[in-house]
This record gives sequence, structure tokens and C-alpha cells, in this order.
Amino acid sequence: MLLIATGVLVAIQLIPVPRTNPDDRRGPGAPPEVEAVLRRACYDCHSHETVWPWYSRVAPASWLVAWDVHEAREHLNLSTLQDISPDTQAKIRAAVIEEVEEGAMPLWYYLLAHPEARISEEDLGILRSWR
Repeated sequence: MLLIATGVLVAIQLIPVPRTNPDDRRGPGAPPEVEAVLRRACYDCHSHETVWPWYSRVAPASWLVAWDVHEAREHLNLSTLQDISPDTQAKIRAAVIEEVEEGAMPLWYYLLAHPEARISEEDLGILRSWR
């Protein structure tokens, strides 16, 4: 049984997982103090500047990481935020603040591996100033 489990674990490593960082690396057009909070707490999933940790290369964790980054970029991509109309950007900024206030972002399991991404009350105040 151990031999089969080991074989399966080795075999799943052969399944390719896309870990991409497109060339578009523009920032969100936020003030420097806001961008600093976003870079520390949000950029790994919500930009084209993802830092892919070692475990993003080991299945099945690699599947979760790649899925989370793909989904995060679909919902909010700070690298392409400037391509959206100013009115929509304002709505997105309000939604970001609401997600953080409710504790929905950053994801709890992301914070386990990245405690530096935790958003303090001071950080939240900085984000609220992003209008």
C-alpha cells in the first residue's frame, strides 16, 4: 500500500501546472503608501508579480496555489487595474476595503504561510484613504 501511495505521489508531480507572470507589470496607480500595503498583502495572488513559493511546484499543493492565483487575478488584477474606467475602479476599491474589513481577504490559509500579509488597522486606514 505504501508503494502504491508513493507511486501516485510521484506520478502526480508529472501533471503540469501553469505558473505564469505575464509581462504586464503596471501598478494600480495608487499612492505609494497604499501600493506598499497592496504589494505586501495582495500582489502574490492579485497581480502579474506572483512570487511562486517552493510548494507551488509540489502537487497537490501546486494545484491549489495555481487555482487560487488564477481565480484571484480573475476577480482583481492590480497589474491591469488602470485599464478599467475610473468609476469601475472606485467600485473595486470599495469592494477591496469591504473584503478586508470583513476578514475575507487575505485568505486565512494564505496568512498561515505568509503572516506578513496580515492587514493591520493602520493598513486598513491606509487602504481607506485610497479614493
